Amino acid sequence: MTDVIRTVVTGAANGIGRAIADRLRARGDRVVGIDQEQADDVVLADLANPPERERAMALVIEELGGIDVLVNVAGIFRQGSIHDSGFDEWRPVWSVNLDSPLDLMRLAAPGMAARGFGRIVNITSVHARQAQPGSLAYDVAKAGLEAATRSAALDLAGSGVLVNAVAPGFVRTRMSLLADGIDETDTAEFQARYVATGKLPLGRAAFPGEIAPAVEFLSGRDNTYITGQVLTVDGGLTMTF
Repeated sequence: MTDVIRTVVTGAANGIGRAIADRLRARGDRVVGIDQEQADDVVLADLANPPERERAMALVIEELGGIDVLVNVAGIFRQGSIHDSGFDEWRPVWSVNLDSPLDLMRLAAPGMAARGFGRIVNITSVHARQAQPGSLAYDVAKAGLEAATRSAALDLAGSGVLVNAVAPGFVRTRMSLLADGIDETDTAEFQARYVATGKLPLGRAAFPGEIAPAVEFLSGRDNTYITGQVLTVDGGLTMTF
């Protein structure tokens, strides 16, 4: 293990991924992102495509000389329920939200284990344990990623590699924008359902930078004894009913 933590963050071009990448750079990490959008220090790749994932990881490992920290952030959302969608609609969501982080963990873990140090943080969602209408594929992917987090943590427990997840609630990113460009958390419907009723105790959605501190801790050297866990960062959303 080198003195400088070598980190890869997927979805690093914008939103939560960019906030995490910036936070970890400020910590002193050497950070390279993987995204399908151009940005500084980002390897371009379509994470839904297995050969692209392998190519991107090979480039990152070559550039950094190895990977100490993997943060899986990249994700997509597609509306669809059991009534009006099927495998053709579900598989693209799963390929980015579940297949990709699983594959990247598989590719990163051997080098981490060989060095006796590694940290993997998967960005899941409150959708892993709660559901909303029309979110079937997304809910399934995030639940699967939380299960994979626990399994990988167990498999790697003897190798100095800790695997955890962070589950955000509502966050103001491009994913929360409606077709008309309005953020869903600014709508009257959201305010009535979540704020006026107290369902969202803090009364607002998070900003991407408010998710990053949880990732910073779980991915750092100060975390020596937390593995296989999910840290929920949701403004209290899931403690109400």
